[in-house]
Amino acid sequence: MIRNLNQQNFSGFGTISHERPTLSGSSENAGQRAMLQLQHQSAPIYRAAADTWLFNTESMTVLSVSKDGGEFQHFYLDKPVCVREGVYFCLAPFRGDSGAAQMTSDVPPEQLDRHLELSDLHISHKLRLSALYTFFYHEKERGFVFTGESHPMLELTYVDQGSLHSVADGQELILNQGEMTIYGPDQWHMQYADMDVAPRYVTISFDVAGCDMTPLFNRKFQPHQEAITLLQQMLRERERMDKYATDMIITLLTQLLLNIMRNIDTPTEKPKASNNLHSDNEIIRRAQQYISEHIREKLSVPILARKVDVSPSYLTSLFHKYLQISPGEYIRRIKLQESKQMIRENSMNFTQIAEALQYSTVHHFSRQFKDKFGITPSEYARSVR
Repeated sequence: MIRNLNQQNFSGFGTISHERPTLSGSSENAGQRAMLQLQHQSAPIYRAAADTWLFNTESMTVLSVSKDGGEFQHFYLDKPVCVREGVYFCLAPFRGDSGAAQMTSDVPPEQLDRHLELSDLHISHKLRLSALYTFFYHEKERGFVFTGESHPMLELTYVDQGSLHSVADGQELILNQGEMTIYGPDQWHMQYADMDVAPRYVTISFDVAGCDMTPLFNRKFQPHQEAITLLQQMLRERERMDKYATDMIITLLTQLLLNIMRNIDTPTEKPKASNNLHSDNEIIRRAQQYISEHIREKLSVPILARKVDVSPSYLTSLFHKYLQISPGEYIRRIKLQESKQMIRENSMNFTQIAEALQYSTVHHFSRQFKDKFGITPSEYARSVR
């Protein structure tokens, strides 16, 4: 990456002047001066044998410097600099060709038999999502069994409601609400639910390049709220599906994976700011768990706030901050998801479902169902029976 040239960033390599330098007190021939025409294909490395002034004369030039000739840092040469004796440096055009001047009051810099890889001058992805194959939200019946599969792509599973047994290569994990696992390439895996559990979960299959993700494979972990928020944004984009939605989903999934990789092995002892974030995450997790476990009871924001020991306004601010949704709207969405499960079970009529989920009338329930899913409860029932 090309960095901004300022005294703080450059202090380990030399000094900066805001005016073109002159060899004060010396005659025309007392110093060594060279005008350099720089070509993008050729970027030789030098070692300063004495303090050496460098400044741009034409177009845009990049200055790369290193204390030991190993790892170089890159700066946009928009002001004169004095590179200290012993520092390794290289001058290259940003695009096309450019020009620069080199001045020293002593011996000229030594040109080494090395050239700098110009590809180092731009930012590249450490983790690159090379393909996204599937992105499903599953709503399973109680006691469902998926008999298993293996495939060359990676697969992420996140439990949104309930719990899920995950078996991969003979190892079983129980994923509870808010927990996640990732299966590796060609890793056989199966999933099932307990007889009294109807889980809802997300699966995403994808390929990545440039980053070793094996530390995540077949391991249960609870992602930070930031990662869960990214996943929820992906689900909203999946519902929206305009011409930008797929690009947004790919971008959000990349952020999600980076967030997981960054946080998976963080130390348990965290600074104060992180403790505050952890506390926020715990409040949201407890609220979501309470909603899930009491979805067929009367729920409201004040009731929910009392259960997690915060004020309604604070709970609302947390939901908006981390989930981009109000707690009231979150309750409504989970009730509607529960109604789909009840319709699939076919043990109640629509009036009974509305009463069980604490809707004021069956018409109110039907209207909200159609607003959310685009079809009426009757149409949904016909599609799943």
